[in-house]
Amino acid sequence: MIRVQDEGGLRVLVLDRADKANALTADMLRGLAEAVEGADGFAALVITGAGRVFSAGADLQGMAGGLGDAPEWERLSAAVAGFRGLSVAALNGTLAGGAFGMALACDLRVCVPKAEFFYPVMKRGYLPQPGDPKRLAALVGPSRARMILLAGARIGAEEALGWGLVDRVAEDVMAEARALCADALAAGAHGARIKALF
Repeated sequence: MIRVQDEGGLRVLVLDRADKANALTADMLRGLAEAVEGADGFAALVITGAGRVFSAGADLQGMAGGLGDAPEWERLSAAVAGFRGLSVAALNGTLAGGAFGMALACDLRVCVPKAEFFYPVMKRGYLPQPGDPKRLAALVGPSRARMILLAGARIGAEEALGWGLVDRVAEDVMAEARALCADALAAGAHGARIKALF
C-alpha cells in the first residue's frame, strides 16, 4: 500500500490504495514513517498518491479501533519535518483529515487544479493530530486555520494557493515536484546545510 521509488538522490513515496481513496491505515502510517526515517542519505523527498485523490485521511474502519489516537500519526509528521533535505507533497487530488499532517510537515506543497482541502474533525467528534493546528496556522494564519479546523471550511486549489496552504498549482504535480527538487538534488549534502538555517 506504500510504494518506495528511489531515483538517485530522490526518494518518492506513493500512497497506493487508490480503490480506497488512499485512506491511511496504521500499517501505511508505519510504512511511511519507516521510509522517511530511512531516507537520511537522500537530498529530496516527494510524497504523492495513486489515482485521483491524495488521501481521504484515516481509514474509517481503523478509526473504530483507535487509529485516530495512534502515535504513528505524529511519528510520521515528525519524520517528515525532521527530514534534512527538501520535502515536497505532490498532491494529486484532495487532501483530507489526518492526511494533512504529512503534507503540512513538508517544506513545499504542490496540488492539481481540482484538489480540495478539508479537515472534518469537528463534525466527527475527533481531535486533529497534535502538531497539525500549529503547522497549519504557521502557513495560513490563525483565523484561516480555525476556518478549516473549527468551521469545517472546504477550500479549493486556488483559494489554498492564495492562503499559502499550497505553493504551486499544476496539472502534473510530479513534474512540478521534480522541478522544485532539481537544485536540491544538484546540491546534495549542501542543501541540508541551507535547510538547517531555517
